[in-house]
Amino acid sequence: MPKISNVYQDKKNGKWYFVASLGYDEHGKRVQHWERGFTSQKEAKKAYDEFMNNFSATAIKKNSTMSYKEFYETYFKPDYKRSVKPQTFENRISSMDIHFSYFFTRKLKDINAPLLKKWQNQLSEKYSSAYIRNIYGLFQKSLDLAVTLGLLQKNIAKQVGNVKKVRKKVDFWTRSEFEKVISTFDISDYHDHYSFILVWFLFMTGLRFGEAQALEWETDIDFEEKTLSVNKSMYYKSAKEYYTIEPKTRASNRVIAIDDQTISFLQEWKKDQTKNCPSKYILSYNGLPTNKSATYHIIERHSKLAKVHRIKTHALRHSHASLLISLGENALVVRDRLGHEDVQTTLQTYSHLYPNTNRDVANKLKNAVKVIQDDSIKRKLISNQYVNREK
Repeated sequence: MPKISNVYQDKKNGKWYFVASLGYDEHGKRVQHWERGFTSQKEAKKAYDEFMNNFSATAIKKNSTMSYKEFYETYFKPDYKRSVKPQTFENRISSMDIHFSYFFTRKLKDINAPLLKKWQNQLSEKYSSAYIRNIYGLFQKSLDLAVTLGLLQKNIAKQVGNVKKVRKKVDFWTRSEFEKVISTFDISDYHDHYSFILVWFLFMTGLRFGEAQALEWETDIDFEEKTLSVNKSMYYKSAKEYYTIEPKTRASNRVIAIDDQTISFLQEWKKDQTKNCPSKYILSYNGLPTNKSATYHIIERHSKLAKVHRIKTHALRHSHASLLISLGENALVVRDRLGHEDVQTTLQTYSHLYPNTNRDVANKLKNAVKVIQDDSIKRKLISNQYVNREK
């Protein structure tokens, strides 16, 4: 007998019953409704459907005056804050506050498909598809909670659907562009030395910025083995509020080898840092972990001096991947170096950087198999009606 959701059989008496989940009460406790004593699975399912239809209608009617703003502030925002890491919440809350305000004057039940599509179109005039997909996904998540709490009967955002995914071209510096940028630093100046090591380090290791922020001299770098241990990330809100957190994924825990040149640069930087402003953090100018805005300004200034296009901080990670690929490294090596969870992530992000792979395979296949006819074999002539053998 096929299993039906929310319908079960009592093993003791053979009767059927259903369990209806009605969301959560004001204390966060799950609310459920049970009904027993049905003689068949079909009867129990019918009773369940009738109950849920009646309940949904009652719940929606009861909460028909609730605005989306009230729901967002009272239910969704606190729920979302508990469900994600602090850094994720801090990164997204301002965007949600700004964009979700489009619905603040509306009642929750009055959010409809035309309104959602109009909102999508307005966002499309200013933002990338990737950004809109992220915002819309969060809004859809909020309506999921409204359905769970019995405030809505269905999630209209799912029915409308998200905007089409457009693959954004990965931005990066080529090796020659990086060489131009790196030539603009004067490491005899302490700040320029710090700026140089920051940009060089991110380019040559491919670390996520939060991973690089959290690195410490004593625990994370081995000058003897020439390795770097990556096992944490940094949550940095301000100079007064920062702390280390778990890395992004399990694969983010990794040990990567460092080239001799980078090792030498790091040793020189440690001496200069110790003399000017000692810190336990490798990438630190003033004793504190470096921050992203500093990197932004460094890249902006020195890309202008080098007369190359400006890139974002995260693009230094893409630049490292590009460098590895240009050196002939395969996707598995790039995956492990960058700490991706699976090779699909690597291929989806950097597949366009392997433009000659298909042709390289064809070139390798050329003359790989020798064709030599064995004349000692006696062959029986095979023909058909379409071949004219008469001459």
